[in-house]
Amino acid sequence: MKISTRGRYAIEAVIDLAIFSGNDHESLHNIAERRKISENYLEQIFIDLRRNGIVKSIRGAHGGYVLARDAGKITCGDIIRSTEKKFSPVDCIAEGKNRKDCSRFELCPTRMLWEKMRDSINEVADSVTVNELLENLYEKKDDKQIEYYI
Repeated sequence: MKISTRGRYAIEAVIDLAIFSGNDHESLHNIAERRKISENYLEQIFIDLRRNGIVKSIRGAHGGYVLARDAGKITCGDIIRSTEKKFSPVDCIAEGKNRKDCSRFELCPTRMLWEKMRDSINEVADSVTVNELLENLYEKKDDKQIEYYI
């Protein structure tokens, strides 16, 4: 299974929003500029994120976006499922309307493998929060700082 650029950019944009919005909102233009992502593409991604309760939009001339809930309560699984059409290794076990019926579904010898893969992927994605990614980022930045002594 491969996560599309849409899913990857969504995670990056939500992390960016968590870093730069603070108690205020942040514009798509600023996020797009910092992340080097097309603003139009980001707009489409944020429609899905808003629809799925990941971000909230602030209307007006100086509008933008904020996280809809605390970064510690938003998982990578939430974000990916908001933007990816399917989040399973094969179509026959996809969830919801993305599932495609297969005439061999009941007798499929490999279905158990695909279901275990899907469940494992979801479990890992749901175990990592935006806050954990931020903490990891800050730890890496701290590790890179060089100290000079005279």
